[in-house]
Amino acid sequence: MALIGKEDQEYLRNEFLRLERPVKLVLFTSASCASCADTKTLLDETATLSDKISVISYDIDNDADKAQEYGVNGRAPTIAVVGDEDSHIRFYGIPAGYEFGTLIEDIIDVGRGETGLTDATKAALAELSEPVHIQVFVTPSCPYCPRAARTAHMMALESDKVNSDVILAGEFPELSNQYNVMAVPKVVINEDTSFEGAIPEEDFLSFVKQAVV
Repeated sequence: MALIGKEDQEYLRNEFLRLERPVKLVLFTSASCASCADTKTLLDETATLSDKISVISYDIDNDADKAQEYGVNGRAPTIAVVGDEDSHIRFYGIPAGYEFGTLIEDIIDVGRGETGLTDATKAALAELSEPVHIQVFVTPSCPYCPRAARTAHMMALESDKVNSDVILAGEFPELSNQYNVMAVPKVVINEDTSFEGAIPEEDFLSFVKQAVV
């Protein structure tokens, strides 16, 4: 049984007509991963909807060199959304529920080479002189999480100083415990700056600036 319904398939085919360049979905799996098979199926079904989308799959243990290349730290499933070069956009866990929409919008952004961030945010990101690591903890049933996830991923696409991870909190409880995730979305920036909720873009940016001061 297909994971993407027929109506959604047709909608996505039309949306993917906006893609101007190829997009690779680089998937890392492992034999012990409970959601890896469904994640692979979901990505494969997505890729059939546009000739500009492809899926490349690696085993996190057997392809350790590729895992290192993409900065994957032993967690599966992990998805990297890659265009002409690495966009530093990562999903940890299956992008199900509301987060499937996040993945689709990421694909479109990468395939067009542009985001919906404001000119002010783009200018501020261009001035970053230090690396920024954004982690966004989400759940598939959270309707507010995609806003935080998308803002983080767009920032990564706009700046090579930014790496953004969207993490399915329930699939990686050790990370959720490490960062004391009690509600989602929870955003952690450079380990020591954090906030909860889907806040406006300009407020999100203020936390990024705070993290690099």
